[in-house]
Amino acid sequence: MAHRHRVAALVVNEVVAFDLAIPAQVFGREPDLYDWVVCAPEPGPVAAETGFDVLVPHGLEALAEADTIIIPGIGDRAWPLPPEPLEALREASTRGARVASICTGAFVLAAAGLLDGRRAATHWRYAALLAREFPAVEVDADVLYVDDGDVLTSAGVAAGIDLCLHIVRGDHGAEVANAIARRIVVAAHREGGQAQFVERPLPDEDGGLAATRAWMEERLDEPLTVEAMAGHAACSPRSFARRFRAETGTTPLQWLIGRRVAEAQRLLERTELPVEEVATRSGFGTAAALRQHFGRALSTSPTAYRRTFRAQPDAA
Repeated sequence: MAHRHRVAALVVNEVVAFDLAIPAQVFGREPDLYDWVVCAPEPGPVAAETGFDVLVPHGLEALAEADTIIIPGIGDRAWPLPPEPLEALREASTRGARVASICTGAFVLAAAGLLDGRRAATHWRYAALLAREFPAVEVDADVLYVDDGDVLTSAGVAAGIDLCLHIVRGDHGAEVANAIARRIVVAAHREGGQAQFVERPLPDEDGGLAATRAWMEERLDEPLTVEAMAGHAACSPRSFARRFRAETGTTPLQWLIGRRVAEAQRLLERTELPVEEVATRSGFGTAAALRQHFGRALSTSPTAYRRTFRAQPDAA
C-alpha cells in the first residue's frame, strides 16, 4: 500500500511560531491525506520569536523520509545557521523531495543553495536583505508566493496559508483545498502573483467594489469587459481598474481569469461535462482558450487535471 504523503516542518534555532502553526493546521489536521512531523537539528525545545519555546520531537532523520519539507520563518537569533540542516535539505532535494518556505524561511533555503538561479518570495520587509545576502537568488518582493515546481516560497504571515493551500490544491484538487480553507476560515484561493499588500484591504461599505466582484462571480460565463464591470460600479474604466487593484492587489481581468480557472477546476472535478462545455460554463468560450489559461495557471491540461482529481459525479 502506498504511504501517505509525508510533510516535515524543519525549525532551525529560532522559529516564527505563526509560520509553523500554518502548515500544522493545513497538513497536520488532515491525517487521511498527510503524515505530519516537526523536526529540528536536535530534538527538544526551540525558541520561538514570541517569547516561548516549541518542543520539537524529531531530529534531522525525519527529513530522510519526507516527501515535502516546509521551512517556517526564522528569527534574528537563528543566525548563524548550523551546517547540518542545510546539508540535510540539499540531500532531500537531490533525492526528489519538494521543499517550501514561509516568510524568512527562504533564507534557510537560500543558505542551502536551493534558491540559486530561481525566483523566490519572502516577506517584503526582508526582500532587499535576501537579495543582498544571496545575489544568486531572483527575489520577487511583490508576490504572495512563487511555485517553481520542486521549490516553493511565500511571503510572510497569511501568505503562508495561501502557499499551503496551493500545495494541497496541486496534490488533491480544488475541492479538497476549498474544504480545508473552509475549515480554517480563510479565502479559498489567492493567486500567487497577487500583491503582498493592498491599499484598502477592508473597503468601506459605500465605496468598495465587493458588490461588483460578487456580480462578476455570478456571470463568469458571460463576456465581461472592464467597461461592463466599471459600469456596474458606476465609475470610469480607469478609475475602476485603479480602485480594483487597490482593493485586491491584482487587475480586474486577472482576477476574473483566476475565478474562471477555479470554476473550471470545480466542473472538471465534480461533473462529467465535456471539456468544450466546461470552457463555455467557466467563461473561456472555447476549449483552446481554456487549455491556454489552465496550462498557464496550473501547468497541466484540463483533461490531465480531470484524470487526476475526478470525484464522484455531481450535478453541474
